[in-house]
Amino acid sequence: MDTNSASASMTAKDFMSGVKPVWCPGCGDFAVLSAVAKTLAELKLEPHNVAVISGIGCSSRIPAYVNSYGFHGLHGRALPLAIGLKVARPDLTVIAAGGDGDGFSIGGNHFLHACRRNVNMTYIVMDNQVYGMTKGQASPTTEPDWQRGKLTPGGPGINPFRPLVVALASGANFIARSFTGDPNYTAQILVEAVKHPGFSFVQLLSPCVTFREEQRNWKKVVRKVELEPTGDPAQAARRLMTDTGFNLGVLYKGDRRVYAPEQKMTVEGVADLEKEFYV
Repeated sequence: MDTNSASASMTAKDFMSGVKPVWCPGCGDFAVLSAVAKTLAELKLEPHNVAVISGIGCSSRIPAYVNSYGFHGLHGRALPLAIGLKVARPDLTVIAAGGDGDGFSIGGNHFLHACRRNVNMTYIVMDNQVYGMTKGQASPTTEPDWQRGKLTPGGPGINPFRPLVVALASGANFIARSFTGDPNYTAQILVEAVKHPGFSFVQLLSPCVTFREEQRNWKKVVRKVELEPTGDPAQAARRLMTDTGFNLGVLYKGDRRVYAPEQKMTVEGVADLEKEFYV
């Protein structure tokens, strides 16, 4: 985490932009917004020292709702933008946010290399196992026998993407999962994630009550892991490969070297920058 200007007076409410979310009633993403605001207040950050970056999708609307710098970019492109920002402005606390379609399908390749590169930032994925904004198609994390999607009436028929396993194999330095039905616990996880040096990845099980009504039952099957986080990749791999998908907690904490290239100023100001583009 970056030690930028702290303010003991900031509350979670101060990190809410005032823009009314357009999510469906009952969407788990409301709780993510609440947890992010609580996290930023708990870390005693200030809005001008935080940037929330997203791609496209229901969950990717979140930068508009957080009182901080933000960017709502192209589908699947949140991570390269967030990484570039963090490398250029290491003083900022950078959080990339999105959904399972944005992050693991269109942005899947960026996910692999963000884990591998290990820049000091946090990536949260609101995983509801469906493309909600485009009316309910199967996503990379959808079960093979889910038959309610109009484009896959017989079910996707292929194994779901396992983001935590892939994150570990690709080199992520912090891997955790939480459930949006418990925003205080989610905020606790996010505080740890932001504090941990390197690329921290948090999967947030965030029900889509519009297209996956059965996900209301997630609250009955999630459980907090009693085990301490491991720093041993082999032990973490065993945990994650046998994971039910509903175990919550910090599952891996690594100690890889953070990627932070030295910055060399080549321009003095905007005028000099404009000259580089003059033809």
